Amino acid sequence: MAHSVFNKLAKERGLEDQYHATSAGTAGYHIGQSPDARTKIVCDQNQTLIEHKGRKFQKEDFEEFDLILAMDGSNLKDILNLLHENDESRNKVKLLRSYEPNGEGKEVPDPYYGNLDDFNNVYEMLINACGHLLDKIRK
Repeated sequence: MAHSVFNKLAKERGLEDQYHATSAGTAGYHIGQSPDARTKIVCDQNQTLIEHKGRKFQKEDFEEFDLILAMDGSNLKDILNLLHENDESRNKVKLLRSYEPNGEGKEVPDPYYGNLDDFNNVYEMLINACGHLLDKIRK
């Protein structure tokens, strides 16, 4: 959901040629699968295009992407564990919500075991976080 929200906001701001997001999981549970049905419902309700098949984050992603954003501390740890301690790519890895004012250490909760309201709440959280992210990276 996060990459779709980011791409929607980038497009609304006329920045889709400059910024583009994609996503990957840190575990291989959903490789090749479509997003959760509740994610699709929430994205459809908010006119947010979501066309994605699950893939697993790979070490090569550090080379390909300028910024690596984790949703929570567990994902952050999994991503950083792929690097050597002194690897400069560590500077690319951050929690998404760290771009919000006073957002350092804040996580995006995984709504998977919740209900549709939890998915809606995460969507709104992502709108806020991705909006702040775009503001910061444009400066």
